[in-house]
Amino acid sequence: MADRTVLEDMDLGGKADRAVVRDALGVGVAVGLSGFAFGVTSAGSGLTLLQTCALSLLVFTGASQFALVGALAAGGSPFTAAAGAFFLGVRNAFYGLRLSQLLALPRAVRPFAAQWVIDETAAVALAQPTRRAARLGFVVTGLSLYILWNLTTLLGALGAEAIGDTDAWGLDAAGPAVFLALLAPMLKSRTERAVAGLAVLLGLGLLPVLPAGVPVLLAALAAPVVLWAEGRRKGQREGQGDAR
Repeated sequence: MADRTVLEDMDLGGKADRAVVRDALGVGVAVGLSGFAFGVTSAGSGLTLLQTCALSLLVFTGASQFALVGALAAGGSPFTAAAGAFFLGVRNAFYGLRLSQLLALPRAVRPFAAQWVIDETAAVALAQPTRRAARLGFVVTGLSLYILWNLTTLLGALGAEAIGDTDAWGLDAAGPAVFLALLAPMLKSRTERAVAGLAVLLGLGLLPVLPAGVPVLLAALAAPVVLWAEGRRKGQREGQGDAR
């Protein structure tokens, strides 16, 4: 009887691991294809093949990379473009604070794991119910996405002229679309949905009037604004209750 229970537990664990690997690979492949768009955009902004590939190998955070080459393509100075990309990438530090507690990786591994702390790996890891599943999801997502992103960056930069307009292919929307699909089920409370909705309004509303990358940073103001409004509303309700 005990042997049967152990076998059942192993079977359930195997199924759970396969589900995590399947989902992680799905994210890695879907978002990794966006590297085509980055390679084309980077080449079109004037960066060399070596510079384009170095950005994907060393920076490896899509939004910051797109912000950098987008600002350069729009005529911005290298310093301004780099500053915008840097501030946009600061969000990964906050992911790292949460993931360091969740994954609890050995100290020797952490510097290497830090390279993979991005939107997609954080989303997959945080969605898992156990530490084992979170580690598996983080590693599979990070490895598959890193390999495919760098490969498609190279192909995109080499074939920039043949691919043409990335908007026509829709490659630039693949990464954000997948991330939104991962994020949406996590918005369970009214406060979380309000923060997300206000962030979307700020990001889209400011997009036509501000430089690339800045609207995303200002969209982060949605969280304190909504929390302040929630606190004020709660205080008013408590005040009315005391008055009665």
